[in-house]
Amino acid sequence: MCTVCGCGEGETRIDGKATDAGHEHIGPDGKIYRHRHGEAHPHTHHHHDDTHEHVAPDGTVFRHSHNDHGHHDHGHDHDHGHDHGHDHGHHHHAAHEQDHRRPDRPDAIDGGAALNQPRLVTIERDILAKNDGLAAVNRRRFAERGVFVLNLMSSPGSGKTTLLTRSLTDLKGRFPVAVIEGDQQTSFDADRIRATGTPAVQVNTGKGCHLDASMVAQAADKLAADGQFAGDGVLFVENVGNLVCPAGFDLGETHRVVVLSVTEGEDKPLKYPDMFVRADLLVVNKIDLLPHLTFDVERMIGYAQRLNPSLAVIQLSATTGQGLEDWYDWIADGLAEARAAHTAAV
Repeated sequence: MCTVCGCGEGETRIDGKATDAGHEHIGPDGKIYRHRHGEAHPHTHHHHDDTHEHVAPDGTVFRHSHNDHGHHDHGHDHDHGHDHGHDHGHHHHAAHEQDHRRPDRPDAIDGGAALNQPRLVTIERDILAKNDGLAAVNRRRFAERGVFVLNLMSSPGSGKTTLLTRSLTDLKGRFPVAVIEGDQQTSFDADRIRATGTPAVQVNTGKGCHLDASMVAQAADKLAADGQFAGDGVLFVENVGNLVCPAGFDLGETHRVVVLSVTEGEDKPLKYPDMFVRADLLVVNKIDLLPHLTFDVERMIGYAQRLNPSLAVIQLSATTGQGLEDWYDWIADGLAEARAAHTAAV
């Protein structure tokens, strides 16, 4: 389980196929290497030192050598039923079963003993640090190919997929485009995107509530390997519908775009501040419905820009087309900057 947000791991599928159950490293050459446990590493690195780590219910991280299959003394007076077959299909190890019953109440669990918050914070930081390292590799690889990458985020029902499919149809022929589509289940949205003639890779996160840099790297690799998207264009990443967790995970994108519809409530920026603080552009969608609502657009924008004074805003309707040219001009300007930076670096 992801200790950062509590979502499930180990169920990610890319275009219907389960992802590699192994793990990833950033090599000295800056590339991302993936391998299953038990397989030889395709590169030499010094940070791994052939150790294995797992987390106990109290938040303690235990490390031991892959070659040490004997008794592990973790400072406990009870036995641990370790299975040292190193089956990493879903989790590193079964958790240690510890007795946290309170002496004064044998039927109660001492939550303080079972949860060591400082250690959990350390684990969360480690997870985010690993993701940030992979995101930095993604960002460098995208820049080297002149790719303008947009991470599209919103709550469910904002009209994000409708905006994306309308944009792909209208932008067809202007420059290369591709999509990485994130959903917990189903390929419905990816099917809608492919119907526009745009190459798309579906990432199903299972119980996961957000995309991460590793998923994006694998999906981008598939687009490149299939010859569907060579670069020098725009890559749209449609994140899982959620205004909380996606904000915490850098994907290696050029810009973050949060889509908010006028049917959702003008206080959304105050309820989910992290999403708006980290965004580069706020797209206010479904403005064609404003005559039928009491939604105060200016108040909502004021809340968002109070949190993030540099936040750009575009108001539009993906259904009627109102405001879409401003959105398309913003995308074209961003791609031009990405191409110019790529040309200057060559």
